[in-house]
Order: sequence, then structure tokens, then C-alpha cells
Amino acid sequence: MRALLCLLIASVAANSARAQLRLPVAPLPPLPIQKLQTVGQAVGQVGAGTLEQLSAVRRTLIANLVRQNPRTITTDPHGNPIVRDELLAYSPTAEAIDAARAGGFVIAREQATGDPDIHLVVLQPPASMNLAKALRQLRAADPAGIYDFNHLYTGVGFSVGPAGVPNAAALPDTPLPHEPAANQADQPATRVGLIDSGVEGSHPVFSDAQIHTWGCGGRILPSAHGTAVASLLVGQSSSFHGMLDRAELYAADVYCNAPTGGAVDALAAAFAWLAQQRVAVINVSLVGPDNAALAQIVRTLTSRGYLLVAAVGNDGPAAAPLYPASYPHVVGVTAVDSHRRVLIEAARGNQVMFAARGADMSAADTGGKYSAIRGTSFAAPIVAALLAQSLPTPDFSAGNAALESLAQSAIDLGPPGRDLTYGFGLVGADHTDLAQPGR
Repeated sequence: MRALLCLLIASVAANSARAQLRLPVAPLPPLPIQKLQTVGQAVGQVGAGTLEQLSAVRRTLIANLVRQNPRTITTDPHGNPIVRDELLAYSPTAEAIDAARAGGFVIAREQATGDPDIHLVVLQPPASMNLAKALRQLRAADPAGIYDFNHLYTGVGFSVGPAGVPNAAALPDTPLPHEPAANQADQPATRVGLIDSGVEGSHPVFSDAQIHTWGCGGRILPSAHGTAVASLLVGQSSSFHGMLDRAELYAADVYCNAPTGGAVDALAAAFAWLAQQRVAVINVSLVGPDNAALAQIVRTLTSRGYLLVAAVGNDGPAAAPLYPASYPHVVGVTAVDSHRRVLIEAARGNQVMFAARGADMSAADTGGKYSAIRGTSFAAPIVAALLAQSLPTPDFSAGNAALESLAQSAIDLGPPGRDLTYGFGLVGADHTDLAQPGR
């Protein structure tokens, strides 16, 4: 368990627990969150001290981030990381912008798309004004407007290879010979979106996938996290089989190796790009606090038939909810191990819609290698891939039907019906050929 906690300190995690998609099948019962003793019994004996340490991981990581980047990052009144000296206005009126300028605010940058209608303005307050006070002033001047900090959202999940679990770097990566089924060439490739860090598209596991990239001014800045999640979606080799064969991945890098990577304005631009490409299912393995601008973006996309699949986070069963997994109509995903036991670090709550494998397996790593992985972040792409096969284009009714079908096929692991630990249950269980650590 000490090794697990060390890994958690080295990762960035979060959580969620509020309203979720209301499906026509088996609505979520009003159950209390399971007692921690029950959780401990489900995954092995874990003391209360361990759970307290899990909840402290995120605070430690945020403190380190701010200490290392004091000129660009600070925290909001609740301790969440934000971009220093920046506030967001979502679709502000011309009158509101004029009033802000009259109050000494400056427009730092602006981004707008017609379809979907996402208009975000980044404002800088007067140099002498405290950022929290500046936000209150904007909201007071325009009560109907949507204003918030430019929060930072962090990745979920981590590699466990370097911490003593066998690394899978020795796995052969010769491309798997394919025998296309009849008429396969006539069928369009499954398309799926990814908002994460950079993907190493030159990794042999992606030889049969089409990868479209966005972000970082056209530069490709691969990372272990983005590469691993992408491989679970579309990777294929002789020893590794991701969920989708010969698929088309639209990968947005919102981090670009920058301290302020994962900010709301970057997420907004990435969502807008994916929507412009009409990518119906989008995997989001990152977490952070509730943000008014991000909530509106999510509301806009889900109302138009896009399915957003998000990891629920790794802060432990008692942690507060984090986002975007906790927003209504977002598909929140938790993780189980090879024995179908929920990971001790996984979040619990109403936001959990499905469970999928998120441990005791490997994924592609940078440098053409493979590494063992663990976390809810690596369960989310399994669910996203399953839904992408059923939803080629954004469609609200078809999306609900795809979710209902997946819920009906789920293996119920907890109390009968939907529960706060496993949601509707385990999906993707028949996909057993993901690479195993040490194979």
C-alpha cells in the first residue's frame, strides 16, 4: 500500500459525485455513499489513515505546482489552481464587455465558434485589484452573465511500472497482421475524440490508426499519459489490442508541456475543434473543480447529442466531487482491477455511471515502449470506445439509446441496480486481450 500511495503522490487525481445522465433504464436509487469499511473489505484491508492520505494527494500536488510556478499559477479561495491574473467571461454581451473595460479590465484573448456556439473571453483585471474581488465585481455588474476563474484541470491515472510493478517495455510491438472482414473496406472507420496531453503517434501501436492532432501551435509534444489513453482507444500490435481496430482518433493536446496546461480556455478550444469535426464521443481523462464557463460548454455539447466520457478521479471514496465527470449528462467512469474489485483510490458517488478495467494491464508509453498503468483515467477510454461504435455522429436520441444499451449489457457488481461504486456495472469485460504487465 505504501507503493500505491507513492504513486498517487506522483499522479494528479480528482473526483466527482453529483447529478448524472438520467437514463430511461434503472434510475439511480437514493442510496447513501457506502461506508469506508465496506470499501476496505471490497479491495483488501485498508486503514482510515490510508484513505486520509489519498484525499491529501491532490492538495500536495497543487501546492507543488503553485510553488514551482508562482508567476503564472495561484489558487482560488477554495485552494484550486488557477491561471494568475485571468478571469473568464462566457458569451458576454457587448454591454458587459464595455462595462468591464470601463472598470479597467483588459481583453487578453478571445475565442468564438459559430457551431457549436462557444464564445469565451479571457479578461485581465486592473493590476491593483485582487483576482477574487475582480470576479465579484464582474458578477455584480452583470448578474445574468457567466464569469469564473481560469481553472486548471489535471490528468487522472498514472503508470505503475517505475514503482516496482513489472514494466511491460519488453512487449513486442510488431504490427498485428490483419485479415479484413468482408466489406470492411466499405465501412467508415470508427471516430473517437480525446482531450488529454500529447500522443506519440509514431509509436508502432498506432500503425493502423489515423490520428488527427490539434493544439500546441501544430507541435507534437508526446506524453506518457496521452499516449497510454490513446493506445487503449485505437492501438493495435501483435501483443497489444486496444478497443478499436483501424479507427480514427481526433486527439487534442491541452497541456503542451506548459505549467498552465489544462486551463479552461484550452479545454473550450479543444471541445470546439472536436465539435467542428463532428466527433460524437469525446474521452476526457482530466479533472478539476466546478467552473461556470466549463459547465456551460458541457451543457451546450451534451444538449446537441455529444457524449462526453470522463474519469471520475483517484482521490479516494470520501473525496469531494470533481469535474467534468460530475456534470449532468457526462458519462462518469470508475475503474476495477483484474478481479473486478473497485480501485481503492477511485471516486464514489452519483456521477459513476459505468465501471471498466483500469489496473493490472499495460498501455503504450513514450519512446516506443509499453508500461503498466493504473487509475480511472485508463478505464474511461474503454467506455468511450464502446459508445463510439454506436454513435457515429452527434445525436441526442441515439446517444441515449447507446447509453441504455450499454447499461443493459453491464455486469452488475454491487447492490442490485445502479449503485454509487460501480454505477450500472462493468462493461468491456469481454475485451480481455489488453496487454498484461510483465507479459
